[in-house]
Amino acid sequence: MTALTHGVGSKSDQHGCEHRGNGVPWARARARAHTAAQPIDTQIVALADATGTTLAQELRSRSPLPAFDTAAMDGYAVSGPGPHRVIGRLSPGSRWPSNLRPGEAMAISTGAVVPVGASAVLPLEQALIDGTRLTGPDLPADRHIRRAGEDVAAGTLLLDRGLRVRAATLGLAAACGYDTLIVRPRPRVRIVITGDELSHAGISADGRIRDALGPALPALVHSLGGEVVDLRHLDDHPDGRLAAFLRPGAETDEPDVTVVTGSTSVGTGDQLRRLLDATAANWVVDTVACRPGHPQILAGLGHNRWVVGLPGNPYAAFVAAYTLLAPLLIGLGGGILPGLPEVVVHGDVQAAPAVTRILPVVWCGSGVHLLPGHGSAFLHGAAMADALVAIRPGWEPGQPAPFLAIN
Repeated sequence: MTALTHGVGSKSDQHGCEHRGNGVPWARARARAHTAAQPIDTQIVALADATGTTLAQELRSRSPLPAFDTAAMDGYAVSGPGPHRVIGRLSPGSRWPSNLRPGEAMAISTGAVVPVGASAVLPLEQALIDGTRLTGPDLPADRHIRRAGEDVAAGTLLLDRGLRVRAATLGLAAACGYDTLIVRPRPRVRIVITGDELSHAGISADGRIRDALGPALPALVHSLGGEVVDLRHLDDHPDGRLAAFLRPGAETDEPDVTVVTGSTSVGTGDQLRRLLDATAANWVVDTVACRPGHPQILAGLGHNRWVVGLPGNPYAAFVAAYTLLAPLLIGLGGGILPGLPEVVVHGDVQAAPAVTRILPVVWCGSGVHLLPGHGSAFLHGAAMADALVAIRPGWEPGQPAPFLAIN
């Protein structure tokens, strides 16, 4: 591949990678990262192993829900107007063998099968019992009874493919009769932290900076839908170790994505661009027109393997991960990239010319409020934030701005 020009100007190379002085527009970079990858192969997994994967099948109800008429209250299943004669008791998991006739009642617990012929369930707190004689208000037909199929009929489409499997997904699937699901597993991710200046314990001192991304990125990757399979720390000296992770076919069991922090700029210690050029990588995004997070990279290594380069500054890396890594993981999982709703932003917010500002915010009554502590090297604002807002060039105070909820 012809080496890219990283200076000022605007061009597109043979792979369609747009690069310019300010980089790819933020929203376009996000969309491009999502469409770059092919979804990874599907697997059939037990419900217990499906959390965090992506549905690769439609989820349809395999039976009516409820599957049978059930009591919605503790009380008495009654037939017709009262008074009634209580003839027995039903608990969940049992069924009365005959029909309930007019004037008869059956003590019943919530969730138990309502006997055939019951017209309503009289709540316990409204019931008066004298021996087997039951009195209480006459109720409208079907009151406190959940009829079979009331929620959904058999065969109803409940969830489409491409959605992340969450706790409620598992409960819904089980209620619908599924024991296994066809899913796309979490993409496998290697994290490579680079930097001669980093220390890994204690406080920053003597020119050494405490590594914030080593602890933060595995948790972030997991929340974005990936599975971290390797975490390495490398210095900035080009001794070949970083190149080994970018060489096609270097290992028999390569991860889907290699995330490299630092090394994404054009300084003498920044290796990533030179190494990607040397391996004839397919560039997808070379810098993004956003602040912070400008020097971020997405490139393909062939066979649906990807490299995401994040800046070394912690908040800049956090922004870049939501810009390129998150959409890439969604695409690998066959998921749908969420749209960005807009919200009014409160606080001292100013747009910047030519670039999108990505800022941390918290929800307030009439929109979101800007948080302090959003310098490129400082994660204070991100640690408190509910979302990130994208302040586009030309945005004016009082206008809505796109927001992205964060984990």
